[in-house]
Amino acid sequence: MPVQSFLSHLRSEKAASPQTLRAYGSDLRLFADYLLREGSTTDILLASRVDVRSWIAALAAEGLAPTSIARKLQSLRSFFSFMMRSRGLEANPAVGIKAPKAGKPLPAFVPEGQSKTIFDLSARHEEADIPMATADRFIALRDSLILLMLYSTGMRAAELVGLKDADVDTGRRELKVLGKRNKERMIPLGAEMLEAIGRYRLARQEMADTFGIPATGGSFFIRNDGSPVYYGLVYRVVNRALTEARVSTPKRSPHVLRHSFATDMLNHGADLAAVQQLLGHSSLATTQRYTHLSVKEIKENYSRAHPLANPSDSPDPQNQY
Repeated sequence: MPVQSFLSHLRSEKAASPQTLRAYGSDLRLFADYLLREGSTTDILLASRVDVRSWIAALAAEGLAPTSIARKLQSLRSFFSFMMRSRGLEANPAVGIKAPKAGKPLPAFVPEGQSKTIFDLSARHEEADIPMATADRFIALRDSLILLMLYSTGMRAAELVGLKDADVDTGRRELKVLGKRNKERMIPLGAEMLEAIGRYRLARQEMADTFGIPATGGSFFIRNDGSPVYYGLVYRVVNRALTEARVSTPKRSPHVLRHSFATDMLNHGADLAAVQQLLGHSSLATTQRYTHLSVKEIKENYSRAHPLANPSDSPDPQNQY
């Protein structure tokens, strides 16, 4: 049997794992069953490009994920390639056939109602740390500002880590960000952000007086020994805060707050081009992903709230009076 011969080759010469053998075997049997069911041929080696294309189309129509279809297509390519070498098959009918493209997943974001919980908890930590040591209070204020700045500006974590003290200009109510490909952009600072920056800088001055670290200059966000923060620290701050707030998003990285910034801006009527500039996107198409999030939310709200959105949930007309 051609399929068994191919699987034996994978087992003995390629040292394929049992899981790989099962996957290849299942894909090839499904294709053979399809050929038989459609009346194309009873011999898998006689399958044509039309047969392969038809099978791929049928799998897509059944709703199979593009990644799964791509794997099955690769199984066919490998099988027919082996048959060309071992059985003298003239052509590989699966070569040149493309699987459906996988749609890009929508960016994860924190629902707006849950964002407030994150900052409420953060503020509570600040208050709880007031009677504590200078270093502990400094860390609490710094971590709170990291969360607020990521969400309020849409900065990337790398941009926040690279932020210099001179880049944060509270007098002009703006900060300068050095983005990808060394492109600079200016982001305005709101009242809440200005207050948080002021508290952080006061705590940093206290740290300087107590431990002899620089009060100004160099990196804006620092550790309690005066050295700059790094991505791993920022990630832990965000992950801990989102976990404590029990947000519904499965991802809890700094980038989630960037996505949340963009989504909330657009949901509240911000101009798409303005959001593009704030995020530092070179292409408007990249920013448009967040409009899809907004549309998705609208559809979900409609589905939950409108009585005709889900016919099965509609009241029985005979019992309305």
